[in-house]
Amino acid sequence: MSDQTFTPPRERLDAIRARRDILTATLAAGAGADDFVALSRELAEIDPVVVAIDAFEGARKNLAEIEALMDDPATDADMRALAEEELPRAREAVNEAANTLKLLLLPKDEADEKSAILEIRAGTGGDEAALFAGDLFRMYSRYADLKGWSVEILSESEGTVGGYKEIIAEVKGRGVFARLKFESGVHRVQRVPETEASGRIHTSAATVAVLPEAAEVDFAIDEGDLRVDTMRAGGAGGQHVNKTESAVRITHVPTGIVVLVQDERSQHRNRAKAMALLRSRLYDAERQRKDAERAADRRAQVGSGDRSERIRTYNFPQGRLTDHRIGLTLYKLDEVMMGTALDEVIDALITEHQTAQLAAQAG
Repeated sequence: MSDQTFTPPRERLDAIRARRDILTATLAAGAGADDFVALSRELAEIDPVVVAIDAFEGARKNLAEIEALMDDPATDADMRALAEEELPRAREAVNEAANTLKLLLLPKDEADEKSAILEIRAGTGGDEAALFAGDLFRMYSRYADLKGWSVEILSESEGTVGGYKEIIAEVKGRGVFARLKFESGVHRVQRVPETEASGRIHTSAATVAVLPEAAEVDFAIDEGDLRVDTMRAGGAGGQHVNKTESAVRITHVPTGIVVLVQDERSQHRNRAKAMALLRSRLYDAERQRKDAERAADRRAQVGSGDRSERIRTYNFPQGRLTDHRIGLTLYKLDEVMMGTALDEVIDALITEHQTAQLAAQAG
């Protein structure tokens, strides 16, 4: 008999199929405009699960029929030989279908489908750290272009010789947070700065934070908890100096979180951007609080999500990238920095995370 042991509860599989049928019927009957998008998105997410359930059950049925033939004393020699030949392939089909379904049945991060706020700040290393922060922002921007996402800068503070002391951007698209969430942490670079005459390798760092973009329905903010200040935006001088008070600084008094946006010349636009950024930071803080309450589960995840944790080293002289959380080393640093090979790193992190989730469930 088969040695496969994956047996998801029948009640759960039936409930998933029933939900798919309800969604299909509701949309066919003409859902209201407010519900149509949400129901369509849920159906798009549940359809692949139902397909995987059907494939898994079909593979198990086929294997059971082959095993029954082999167990039946009445099976003639030719049929038995065919069954023995088909048995390894049938078992492999069950294993593949089971693995696919197991991954699809893992608990979903409610924020995975969201857009994200990307925050990059220069760390230790002075001017070189600011230049590296700029390199990281270009890497993520190129990656976003390849994915068909849009990137809009919310706030930026340029370095004295280039790059950024800090840059905050909104990366919009479906599933952005799912792809970028493991990028949070300290990114270390080892290379020879252009200003280094002796050719000595310097080490510097930048921090990356990726927050799920929060809609008003995700996190409500009491206007009474806010202190809003307006001021003139900083600039390089000349005709571009902002002569009106368009910059907006919002302080969330209960938490002390402060956001400042001055990218737009319109105070209204800057306030809208500042509120979006504040909402995402508060939503992220609430997510982290809940994660801390589930500390036992969190230990099974890739890294801790702590933005003070060194997660990756970019060694330019050797063309080497190392992700320390999973022991991954790639000798294709140029392709990673261009965004074209970043998927190799992200896919490995997601796979490790899923493996840890499966192990936690089994345990």
